[in-house]
Amino acid sequence: MSESSWIRVNGKTYLFDELKRLLFESDLSDFEKSTLKFCHDWLNGQQEFTIQTSGSTGTPKPIVLHRTQMEASARQTIDALELKRSETALVCLDTKYIAGQMMLVRSLIVGMNIIAVAPCSNPFDKTGGDQVDFVALVPYQLENIIEYSLEKLNQVRCAIIGGAAISYSLKGKIKKCSCALFATYGMTETISHIALQQLNGKNPRDEFEAFPTISLRLDNRGCLCIKANYLEEEIITNDLVEIIAGRKFKWLGRIDHIINSGGIKIIPEKVELIFEKIFDQFQIKNRFFITGLENEKLGNQVTIVIEGVALNKESQKEILTEAGQTLNKYELPKEFIFINSFKETATGKINRSATVASIP
Repeated sequence: MSESSWIRVNGKTYLFDELKRLLFESDLSDFEKSTLKFCHDWLNGQQEFTIQTSGSTGTPKPIVLHRTQMEASARQTIDALELKRSETALVCLDTKYIAGQMMLVRSLIVGMNIIAVAPCSNPFDKTGGDQVDFVALVPYQLENIIEYSLEKLNQVRCAIIGGAAISYSLKGKIKKCSCALFATYGMTETISHIALQQLNGKNPRDEFEAFPTISLRLDNRGCLCIKANYLEEEIITNDLVEIIAGRKFKWLGRIDHIINSGGIKIIPEKVELIFEKIFDQFQIKNRFFITGLENEKLGNQVTIVIEGVALNKESQKEILTEAGQTLNKYELPKEFIFINSFKETATGKINRSATVASIP
């Protein structure tokens, strides 16, 4: 394993032989502590790391990952994106969780320089004049960077985007980017991503393609099951997918989100795609999701839950009319519900169940 030349955390530059001393300093932020401690533990050969899962395959829980597993996962991305020792990685995801930690692992294995910035909407605001070659972002960050720091992003060789689906609106904005952008598919249990989807360039794709070491199948629910030589057991997900061929697949939605309305099963993510296009057309920026709320007649009725100030009745009617051009009568929301602020998970994703539970 090669050691990185240096790490710059929140604007302060350190050599790695300083890490042990730095960990005892009291003025470090939580992000600085978690980042420097992980690097210290990794460089000193720690063999096991306890990580909190996000709940993608069930109830959130801590799991123990072995160093060899994390190395094997990291090398897949290193090989796929041809990461090099001479390059610099920007780490701007929370390093208490798998996405941020695996960015550190990839960088440490290759020997890349590391710029670490506490998670924020536009981390390029805090990189100064330093060249960045590789970065991992969530869609919210990417959207802000395209709006305010597109020139800096276009100097980056490649970026991976994960943590949430890429919206219809954002897909349109991505066309401005010359930086190679890849959506990721994965979770803590798979030790970060196991598949990439090219979003721009000469050959953008609609589907994910798993790494060569990954084997995929569907279970009897239509959910994705994942095998890899570095995973101790097959990972059975709650993700409904369509396997195109071999290692290529399209993500359709989550089985635990399915709405059973009057005996008709509806995938809310499919409905959300249509409403994303309509919201973009109407220039509505509010976050939203589709869910099923209890209904005496239907069992569950399709409902759209929107964050922010309520839309007037005329706008709601126009939106439903437009959606009715594509969706059938079972898929169309029967009610609009507006909430001031959505509940979120620790990693910033919309917590649907908690948000629904907060509806009066």
